[in-house]
Amino acid sequence: MADLFICLDIGGSKILGAVMNEKDEILLRVKKKTKPELGREAVDDRIKSVIHELISTYGVGKNDLKAIGAGAPGVIDTKNRNVRYAPNLPWKDHALGRIMEEEFKVPFVMGNDVNVGVLGEWKYGAARGYSHVIGIFVGTGIGGGIIIDGKLFTGSGFAGAEIGHMTINTEGPLCNCGQRGCLEAYSSKIAITRELRAGIDMGMPTVLADILAEEKGVIESSDLKKAVLQGDRLAISTLQRAAYYLTAGIGNLINIFNPEIVILGGGVVEALEEEVLSLVKSNIGRFAWPHMLSRTRIRAAELKDDAVLYGARALISEILGY
Repeated sequence: MADLFICLDIGGSKILGAVMNEKDEILLRVKKKTKPELGREAVDDRIKSVIHELISTYGVGKNDLKAIGAGAPGVIDTKNRNVRYAPNLPWKDHALGRIMEEEFKVPFVMGNDVNVGVLGEWKYGAARGYSHVIGIFVGTGIGGGIIIDGKLFTGSGFAGAEIGHMTINTEGPLCNCGQRGCLEAYSSKIAITRELRAGIDMGMPTVLADILAEEKGVIESSDLKKAVLQGDRLAISTLQRAAYYLTAGIGNLINIFNPEIVILGGGVVEALEEEVLSLVKSNIGRFAWPHMLSRTRIRAAELKDDAVLYGARALISEILGY
């Protein structure tokens, strides 16, 4: 009889699930679209469908499945396994943990997806062996997670480490959260796209003009990478600006938490790892105290799309002891 675990990365657009064993190896992956527009019960059913498919496809025995772990966006009550609020999903004060435990008859644990991703990097990835960790993930928005003394910090109301909503400039651009000057309003793909469009409106030449004319959403990290590597001046200056403010935020966090390591991940960093790390490291001395900085490493995250899956496995271990 094997000890098996199902780990989930629940997002606004997709649900990624995996079967993992007691050696923390991923044995099988399944992905489905979330389809939040169908409503709360439909999303719950799609999560159940992913789990059932994992069980049936891998052949998980009745007594083999020990627990299910998940990371999901929003404010997640880890203690009671409730979703207090989730952006882009039809959940508010939703007892997801109880629903899944009733369906599958095993313990269900969950946490905020970015927090859980940082937990994964701490146990299995770039932050292995460290006790004080800051994780920042730069994608469409900016999320983060903090490990203090080897424990995930969630704050008094399970909403801690909203790093993307740290104020960088009180007179800065409006953020999607409604506040001004958040880090997310300067360094996320939303912010990068806004700056690129502003440059185009001012008549600056760029290879991204046609792409942004056709694409109404945020720019793809891969397109930004191509433009930067081609020497596109607007793309390069926009990336430099985003990285500068990101570095200011990192400096603030280093001065407050005195971490051993800061890990950077997310789509923008994955696409432009060398460029982003170089820009951050060359400017961090302007913002972090030398004594603090001398004790802090800055590295790219390692687990990429599997970070939340591994973090969910780590959460099972932390809470249930498996």
